[in-house]
Amino acid sequence: MLGQDIITKDYFADLYGRIRKAMEQHEQATQHYRPLLDGVRYMTDKELSQMLKVSRHTLQQYRNKGLIPFTYCQGKVLYKEQDVQELLERNYQPAKWSSE
Repeated sequence: MLGQDIITKDYFADLYGRIRKAMEQHEQATQHYRPLLDGVRYMTDKELSQMLKVSRHTLQQYRNKGLIPFTYCQGKVLYKEQDVQELLERNYQPAKWSSE
């Protein structure tokens, strides 16, 4: 004999709420996802300017002066995340605390 389960309104509402919550969590988790391209992660001009808290014009000046490596592909400027990380580490200046 096959058993039949009855889905109550309360059960359905609870299930619906859990599915909706899972979908919201998935949306939040993938909102800033940037896929790898041949194992390399790239940032857009907009993303990098927001991360560094500088204007896009400032990034243009950095590119013109050769201060920051970039790729130009079909009208879009891209920066390798690893290049940006290395640039920041190379130019890191530790705080100079005096005990005076």
